[in-house]
Amino acid sequence: MDNNNKPLILISNDDGYNYNGIQTLIKVARTLGDVFVVAPAVHQSGKSSSITFINPVRTIPVASEPGYTAYLATGTPADCVKLALSQLMADRMPDVVLAGINHGYNSGLNTLYSGTMACVFEGILHGVPSVAFSFGDYSINADTSVCEPIVKHVTERVLKGGLPKDVCLNVNIPKMDGDFKGMKVTTGDMGRWVNEWEHRTDPSGRDYYWLTGDFEIADKDEGLSDYYWLQRGYVTVTPTHVDQTDFASMAAISDLLL
Repeated sequence: MDNNNKPLILISNDDGYNYNGIQTLIKVARTLGDVFVVAPAVHQSGKSSSITFINPVRTIPVASEPGYTAYLATGTPADCVKLALSQLMADRMPDVVLAGINHGYNSGLNTLYSGTMACVFEGILHGVPSVAFSFGDYSINADTSVCEPIVKHVTERVLKGGLPKDVCLNVNIPKMDGDFKGMKVTTGDMGRWVNEWEHRTDPSGRDYYWLTGDFEIADKDEGLSDYYWLQRGYVTVTPTHVDQTDFASMAAISDLLL
């Protein structure tokens, strides 16, 4: 990687290096600075912040040229960012971590399961401003090029102004026939998944279960959450952090237990 005054941008995802989403992210990032990619060698959706303990994690170089370096890693999305920040980029920390563009939303409580979000959680744990991007098209062939203006706008602003300490951004971009209606800073909708498993039988008569489900929206009328605004054609930006302490209930729990 060149040692110059350009910003250094670390990119990862959970879908894998060959998906359109990460390639769009790389394309935009290369117009803004030097780019270093560490992506999973195989599809890793739904891995959340899981990390690899039992097996070694190996890297496979896929690109090395001025301003652009890319590796595959045989671990989870969290492994990819951990490995990048502690080993592969040890001589210089990135100015920003970008994750995605995920094929499908990471809105609401889906952040609990998301490998894309794990990338940016690792980023802020290492003190690096971090942004996750997701697009409301779940197809493997999703045309994520429509996300380019949003990615560029948000990344430029974060590179220039930084983010609050220990806060990352979860950006969700709706699939639209026309132009986006705008951008909203939102909460994450805390609805719930229902009908989560489909019971099936294989040709040998054995039972198995296929994960599916419907999401019941919590914020139907108040207009605060990401789901609410995504359904209305807006890009949503949710400030997110990893500290799950419920400070408001600490006194009540002390009264209960102490």
